Amino acid sequence: MKKCPYSAQREQILAEAISPVASELRLLDAADLISLLRFERYGNLGDLVASAAELYFLPGTVSFGLGGDYNLEWGGPAEVTLDLEIKPRGITIYAKLALTEHHAGIEISHIAFDKASSDPDENTALLARSLRDARYLVRGEAAHAV
Repeated sequence: MKKCPYSAQREQILAEAISPVASELRLLDAADLISLLRFERYGNLGDLVASAAELYFLPGTVSFGLGGDYNLEWGGPAEVTLDLEIKPRGITIYAKLALTEHHAGIEISHIAFDKASSDPDENTALLARSLRDARYLVRGEAAHAV
């Protein structure tokens, strides 16, 4: 995606929302994820992503996007990148989730608003609101939800 002044802010919003899913996926063995990517076992990867996402998001919000990559060097750290489709109400986001042993990162490849506003700030606020609305409330969050 061509970066715009709002890209970093939107990626930060998405990163905060998707972080529990990334943490769940990081519990999996990197070798297993790499082998599933290498042998194109995309159905299995889709099941793993759906299982991690169903703990935090409404069904169908986060899904595997049928692609990914890995970097594995002799003696070096493994990095697995999974393509994700994130569909909170009114928005479709295509993103790449990078997983390493201790960290995760997300990069938005494309974002489409069903009813985009001419004001980018309104679109960014809609992104934050839609992601929040697509999440299950975790104990203690109900008191902070507005």
